[in-house]
Formats: sequence, C-alpha cells, structure tokens
Amino acid sequence: MKIYIDENMPHGKSFFESFGEVTTFSGRDVTAEQIQDADILLVRSITKVNQSLLALNNKIQFVGTATIGTDHIDIEYLRSRNIAFSSAPGCNKISVADYVLSALLVVIEQRQLVLLNQTVAIVGAGNTGTAVYDCLTAIGINCLLYDPPLQDAGDPRPFCSFEEVLSADIISLHVPKTMVGLHKTFHLFNQSVLEKLTPQQILINACRGEVIDNKALLKLAIEGKVPTLVLDVWENEPDIDKQLLPYVTLATPHIAGYSLDGRARGTEMLYIALCEKLQAPVMLKSTDFTEKPNISDITLSGDLTPELLKSLVHLIYDVRRDDALFRKKVNEVNGFDNMRKNYPERRELSTLTVATSDKRQISPQIIDLKKIGFTVKNK
Repeated sequence: MKIYIDENMPHGKSFFESFGEVTTFSGRDVTAEQIQDADILLVRSITKVNQSLLALNNKIQFVGTATIGTDHIDIEYLRSRNIAFSSAPGCNKISVADYVLSALLVVIEQRQLVLLNQTVAIVGAGNTGTAVYDCLTAIGINCLLYDPPLQDAGDPRPFCSFEEVLSADIISLHVPKTMVGLHKTFHLFNQSVLEKLTPQQILINACRGEVIDNKALLKLAIEGKVPTLVLDVWENEPDIDKQLLPYVTLATPHIAGYSLDGRARGTEMLYIALCEKLQAPVMLKSTDFTEKPNISDITLSGDLTPELLKSLVHLIYDVRRDDALFRKKVNEVNGFDNMRKNYPERRELSTLTVATSDKRQISPQIIDLKKIGFTVKNK
C-alpha cells in the first residue's frame, strides 16, 4: 500500500510503515499529482480534501484527518466514491484546555483581576468545550455552556442563552465551522454581536477563525470598542489580516491544540481506525514513541494558592512564548505556516506529576489539580 501522510503528523512513519510505503507531504501545498497513487491519505486541517485533490486518484481507499474538525473534508464526495473516512474527535481537547487556562492566567494577571470572580461562557460544549469546562470548574470558576445543537438533541446539561454569553466576563469559543443551517457558526460573532461586547470583557477564539468576522473586529478594535482579545485562529489562514495584531493581547498561529501529546493522540486514533478497516490487530500506541518530558515531577511543600497554580501551569506551558514567536515570525515569508511546521515542543499538563502532602492547605478554596489536568500523587 502507498500511504501519504502530512509531514507535521507526529510518529506517522512509526505508526503506518507496517502497512506499506510511507510518503510525507506539505499539507498546505499538496497537489492532485502528488497523491494520485495513494491508497491511504492522512491529513491535518490545512489540507482541503475534495474532488479536485482526488481527481487523478482512482485507487484511494481511506482518508483520515488527525483533527477534531472536518470542515476541510468533503465528506459527501468521499461517500459518493465509497472512500472510508475517519477523524480524530477529542484528540487535542486537553491541549486546547491547557491553552485557554494558560492564556486566562496571563490576561487576568495583566488586568489585575481575580479569576475566581469571573464568569466564563463556553460557546460549544462538544469534546473541547467540555474539556475547557472541566478544567476551569476544577479551579472553582463559574462556567456557562452554550450549545443549541446539543441542547436541541437532548443533552441533559444546563445551557445558557446567547444573551447570557454576551454578558459573561469571559467568552471562549469552541465550535466547528458550519456555513449553513439554523445554528451556523460562520460569523457567529458578526459586527452586530461584537458591538454588544465591551472592553471590560475577554474574548478567546481557539476553534475556527471564521467564527468571528475579522473585518468587523478590526473596525471596532481601531475604535477601541473590543474586549481583551486572545486569538489563536484567524480568517484566511495563513494570509491573515496583520492589522489586527496590535489589538490582540495574545496572538498565536492556530496552535492551541498543538501539544506533542495531542497531535500524537490524533495520529494514534487514525492508526486504530485504519487497523479496524483492514481488520489488523492494534499493536501500537502513541506512548510507545513519545519521550518523557524534561520536567516530569514536582513536589508541593506549601499551600496551593492561585498564584502557585499559575506557576505550575506556566512551568509546562506559557502561551506568552508562542505569542512572542508569532509576532516575530509572522512577517517572514510563510511565517504563519513555518511556525506551525517548526513548532517548539510543548507538552500537556498531564505530563507533570505533582506530589502533594495530605497536610497541605488549599487556599482560598479547593483546587482539583487532577481535574485541571495534572497527574497527582499523594505522599
């Protein structure tokens, strides 16, 4: 079999070489000619898989994307050709939750706010939104969920109204990009919605750039009428509107879900899906190839305060690193994609084992380190 894999998919060769010849490609630049003899095609979110890309290929059996989102895949076209398809739902949900927490801890400190006094509205309560909810509520933050499709489908969790979203202190977006339908998310935050927000609020987008109308956002930003902005995703990636950057407090190039652990988990999920299709035994897992992190154990000897929590989180991942790199590299040729391609190693909070004493004091209230994402060991 001939297997074509995005070059940014961790451990791709290790997972799939037992099935046949593995060839890597640049996800942004791949052409129909390059993959015309592929039996298996494995991509990430920057590759649009449609009739145009597969026009020269009459043998492809399986397409997989190592991502949660599938808006870059023409699923109906694959179905019409009887091509099997699999995605990786939830593969990087923990990584995105880590990103949101790291960003919030930075912004809250900059604005001298008390995080526990804030209300966070999470727009999108699927795998990622739920992970963000679990992480933040473990600290004691009041979180609201907004997800009309899940609510209509009978999800038993309590949901809030869109009006409640717009009045929250912090709004964090975690929806797929949908272009049509009653609950479409394309430009969900259009000019009229953005005008209802205030500079006292915080708006985080770590899902799809098109959920926010970036032109409207820039217009209001110039007028000083936007919330504190944390943007990981942008319209027209990689050719983003750089005029927005000076108005964004934390800016990154679509890497919220880009931890080594999350990306490796996505590769593993596609490996399992291909094994099922080919009726082959599952012999490998991502931990077979992922190295132990440089910092893996720490012991708490004092009270677990919000300040100490911030130190623990940023010991593993401080979003300010990626913000600084992005602002430095974004004006280079192919700067957006090159930073993703050469993204510095980043691990999830779970790779840090925190040893605690039963006698330690948790102040000002219970903070559940395990639910936040750390591995916890009691002495």
